[in-house]
Amino acid sequence: MIRFGGIPEEFCQRDTAKILLTPLLYDGTSTWGKGADKAFEPFIEATENMELYDIETDSEVYRNGIFVAPALKNFKSPDEMAEEIYHHTKDLLEEGKFLTFLGGEHSVSIGVLQAFYEKYPDLTIVQLDAHSDLRPSYLGSPNSHACALHKASKNANLIQIGIRSMDIVEKQFLNTEKLFLAKDISGRTDWQEKALSLLTKNVYITVDLDVFDPSIMPATGTPEPGGLLWYEVLNFLREVFKRSRVLGFDIVEFAPNNLYKSPNMYVAQLYYKMLNYKFSNQ
Repeated sequence: MIRFGGIPEEFCQRDTAKILLTPLLYDGTSTWGKGADKAFEPFIEATENMELYDIETDSEVYRNGIFVAPALKNFKSPDEMAEEIYHHTKDLLEEGKFLTFLGGEHSVSIGVLQAFYEKYPDLTIVQLDAHSDLRPSYLGSPNSHACALHKASKNANLIQIGIRSMDIVEKQFLNTEKLFLAKDISGRTDWQEKALSLLTKNVYITVDLDVFDPSIMPATGTPEPGGLLWYEVLNFLREVFKRSRVLGFDIVEFAPNNLYKSPNMYVAQLYYKMLNYKFSNQ
């Protein structure tokens, strides 16, 4: 049994845990930095070395139970990956747990998102990302990391936060009313209320770690300068959890560097902080 944070076994049981964590270990279409399929073990190791009491919410969210599910991995193609994750997520949605996922490159979100927006037609997807990921196809596949939000943008209310890099082909798929560029966020707060006003009742959050500035999150496949900082992201996420019913989330594009471990803790803390926001608002 894998125990998140080294928590007691009584909080790791599938039957009683309210939170389910599924590793999605795939890195088949990334085009620069590799290693996102090796993210899970460094992530778990970091959780075992962090404090489990959250000062901000005055809570220990692990007491709700966190079950680590078997990883999905060894996919033969991006199409097989997206299809298998989609069907697996549909099954998980029937369990009534709070679903969380750790990638993997961002393409692992394609099947997850499809399962969610099919079940919840009013779904808002909040994407925190350096890249818009709206290409209909990339290098011969519609299930590439560069296409992670294309289908979802046509089937859900997509709000994009922190974007600062894209291909010209993606412009036609942008909704500029729901697009919040990193350059318009840095040092300002007025953007946040506008973004929050676009939420529907049901929300899914997908966090590509390259949304953060590479000065604090270098361990990702395609880092981009000019990213967001820790409290800019947390302040926004806290309000999303307050104002809507967040149904689940994923964190993707963590490519560990064995020589530099602080990003491992960064990802572990982000995951745990999001859980604390979810359950402190219930």
